[in-house]
Amino acid sequence: MVLTKSEKSTLRATIFTQLDGIATAPTALALHRGGVLAWLEEKGEASLDELAAAFRANEGYLNVALRVLCSQGWLTQQVEENGRRIRFAITPAGRRAFPLVPAYQKSVDFIPYAVRMQSYIVNGFEPAAFAGLKGLFRAYEDNFGLQLSDDADTRAVQEQILRHIEGMIVGPIVVALGIDGLFHEYFSVAPFEVEEFTGHHKEVRAIVDFFTALGWFSRKGTTYSFTPSGMFFARRATSYGVTVSYLPTFQQVPELLFGDPTVLWESGTGGAESHVDRTMNVWGSGGAHLSYFKKVDEIVVNIFNQPIEDQPKGFLDMGCGNGAFMAHIFEVIWRQTLRGRLLDDYPLFIIGADYNEAALTAARKTLNQAGIWAKVVQGDIGKPELLAAELEEKYNIFLGDLLNVRSFLDHNRIFEPPAAVPPDRPTTSTGAFAFRGSRIPNDEVEQNLVEHLRKWMPYVQRFGLLVIELHTLPPDLAAANLGRTAVTAYDATHGYSDQYILELDCFLRAAAEAGLYPDPAGQERYPDSELATVSINLLRARE
Repeated sequence: MVLTKSEKSTLRATIFTQLDGIATAPTALALHRGGVLAWLEEKGEASLDELAAAFRANEGYLNVALRVLCSQGWLTQQVEENGRRIRFAITPAGRRAFPLVPAYQKSVDFIPYAVRMQSYIVNGFEPAAFAGLKGLFRAYEDNFGLQLSDDADTRAVQEQILRHIEGMIVGPIVVALGIDGLFHEYFSVAPFEVEEFTGHHKEVRAIVDFFTALGWFSRKGTTYSFTPSGMFFARRATSYGVTVSYLPTFQQVPELLFGDPTVLWESGTGGAESHVDRTMNVWGSGGAHLSYFKKVDEIVVNIFNQPIEDQPKGFLDMGCGNGAFMAHIFEVIWRQTLRGRLLDDYPLFIIGADYNEAALTAARKTLNQAGIWAKVVQGDIGKPELLAAELEEKYNIFLGDLLNVRSFLDHNRIFEPPAAVPPDRPTTSTGAFAFRGSRIPNDEVEQNLVEHLRKWMPYVQRFGLLVIELHTLPPDLAAANLGRTAVTAYDATHGYSDQYILELDCFLRAAAEAGLYPDPAGQERYPDSELATVSINLLRARE
């Protein structure tokens, strides 16, 4: 049976709601345990600074947490004074949801095991982890103790919470099975029996039976087969990757809100990041790139079809991740452009830069396997002058001679207090921004972005800056479109880890202030509506 367009839309909404859950469950439970939800239930509304003072909370991360609940429709947010004053009020849906938040307990308590799910799938579960997983499966069958109401509004909130919990269980398993191709190793398109697999029969059977309960597998005697919906989810395992990679962050939400706000930045060993599984994140991000290649291809083809004297000498992918984006751009240039036919006479300089060593290792592997000549170097997006100096000194390559490309990176710059915030600076952003727990006013975030982009001006004036960027949405818009966007997960993962995603209009306004304007022929947004959380822009300096 082939899924209809409507059925695919419904299943896609399920993924979005499950991703909401990975962000919402630990957030709501931490606020419940800390007494914040009870305060809001009693008083109805409160300002952010009032709540931070009353509960000795870290105001920046508290703002992130409360905004997550706004995007789920449980609170409303009122931003005043350019983001310097914020108020929250409980909604009718919030009054239904808050008493049910303890239902998240089991799934949140499983996070310490969920972060090791990939190892468990390959090597076998330790007894405590497997007992916890089986307990989750049993509790799922019992709706985690929720008695579904006959009242439509109450039932809608109950089902929202149950789908959130489903995401907490499904997400880590799907990613663990997908990241190394284990969906295909364990469960192929053809029917299978659990006994076919050597090793972890009881674990495999438990997972298969759970997926069967979800409708992902059908069972006939001892034989299982993927259903069309199950295959839909399996083929979209990367959709869960980025959010699940932040489970180490979600494990620390109580501490981020009410304890040491630097906990994620002090516990790494050997320089390793402690807030994210970077290899998993790179894998998930690489899968996401596939959706945006078509527009990027169009822009790249146009640039490298210009007369040779008007073309860049190559391209630099800042934040190259696993190298998949670089490899794709090279293939497009080679196969579809004038430059591709002239590579013997006009070789293409290909540079990948990333701050993270795991990403650099993955990029080198990808490019070597593809047989692509490239230089892969460490670089910081906030310090282009250092990167430019290194390229010139070591390779005699001038950064300004290259097309500068990056994807989902500018929001991940290290925040620096802006030199000066104009007193009349307008900002319409509803975002929640923090640095090591302290709240950053929205106008300062926008001014910081302006100053950040200005650093790149000397290197992008000639050929422009091709950027794929992530954006937030106003929480009332997100709440009105539950199941149609993954913005709640984006806001939580990025907000708790000191990243700064702005609304699309705010991003473009900051770029214009920096002197960079979108080329109309190099513009796209996804989806192409007010719900756009991703944009592609070829930003150029005006002559």
